[in-house]
Amino acid sequence: MKTVACLFTFFTICISSTAQFAVSPNGRFLMKDGKPFSWIGDTAWELFHKLGETDTDKYLKKRSDQGFTVVQAVILAELDGLHTPNAKGEMPLIDDDPTKPNEKYFAHVDWVIDKAAFYNITIALLPTWGDKVFKDKWGKGPEIFNQDNATLYAEWLARRYKDKKNIIWVLGGDRLPRNASDINIWRAMGAAIKDATENKAIISFHPQPAELGSATWFHQDSWLSFNMFQTGHCRDTEVYEKIQKAYILTPIKPVMDAEPIYEDHPVCFNARELGTSNALDVRRAAYLNLIAGAFGHTYGCHGVWQMYSPAAAGINGPHLFWYDALDLPGAGQMKFVRKIIDVFPADKRAPDQSVLKDQNTAASERVQAAIGKDFILVYTTAGKSFEVSTARIKGGGLKSAWYNPRNGNISNAEPITVIDEMKFTPPSSGYGQDWILIICKETSRYLAEISR
Repeated sequence: MKTVACLFTFFTICISSTAQFAVSPNGRFLMKDGKPFSWIGDTAWELFHKLGETDTDKYLKKRSDQGFTVVQAVILAELDGLHTPNAKGEMPLIDDDPTKPNEKYFAHVDWVIDKAAFYNITIALLPTWGDKVFKDKWGKGPEIFNQDNATLYAEWLARRYKDKKNIIWVLGGDRLPRNASDINIWRAMGAAIKDATENKAIISFHPQPAELGSATWFHQDSWLSFNMFQTGHCRDTEVYEKIQKAYILTPIKPVMDAEPIYEDHPVCFNARELGTSNALDVRRAAYLNLIAGAFGHTYGCHGVWQMYSPAAAGINGPHLFWYDALDLPGAGQMKFVRKIIDVFPADKRAPDQSVLKDQNTAASERVQAAIGKDFILVYTTAGKSFEVSTARIKGGGLKSAWYNPRNGNISNAEPITVIDEMKFTPPSSGYGQDWILIICKETSRYLAEISR
């Protein structure tokens, strides 16, 4: 097997050149080495731009220890990424020309990608932030891409990284295409990456909030492997409705939320009137997305995405430097989210509100359900009671337990009677008291596995 040697300062690892990511045969999820991939992501948009090797190692090790499997990062970064050098004093391009990459800058990008692989982390790699295509009112820019140089830049990147096992490609970078010219630039990048990787690359598109996410423009494009949403930074957004709208499109493609409400972020960018988001906000977004049909989920933190530190002013009022923000409670609770998708993977679960008697509760007290052949999952955002048709699991012999998203604990299993509509009341209710009900066959191993 061909390998690529990856030399670090103190160790060497080898990364197989064989492709490991693929879309599942049914089009619903991503696979890694033939198994459902548990995408638990973090937004570290400024990772390549702001952090040196020591800090990068600290960040990646921490997120790996917390159960994260993906880090979303940008090569041509948002925060003056073309004209403010990286931690080693290097700019990414010569003369702002996408066809003239600076080898010293990209040597650091190489190092970060390989270090992530050492920690079993996949890089969701953005070739550029969207302001280099469309600056908009808050972007630094400058706008440097056209269809021709976008093709050459993407082809060069894809050839450079095509043998890396731990890359999933993401175009877009927080922009809505304005017109056919913008759309064609992104299409040129997508097609070039596919061609340079012999159609093996897995690619998505990260937009600003949009009704159908990336599907708004690119769902029919063959280079788009799966759909991404940004559902934004407001509290109690109906994220489940957006996921469902993309979930039912044809052709079937996997869907996920790559930028929901961040932890410790000004709610709707209005901290004075609405305060800042908290662990409950990010938990609600995670479980509602996943149980509504997303195959994976990305967490975000306000101090971390921008790598806020004493060396630079913060954007939109972060409270903690990035290295302290890593320990916020919502980040620590993502390992409990991962436990749910590990034990109830995307090839076994499907969204199904029809199992609930009351299907249309408001976002702040939403009850969301998914089913499998021998289980039902119900997430209640505020501990509201609900009725479930347990008869949807055929064959009788059921048990139930409550999973606590705040600490990962699970209650003792209780046998239940299979009836058409059975009422369940969580152990606690009110603000901050979200719960997941697990109903499964008595003979199943689900509760034992989630207790490990």
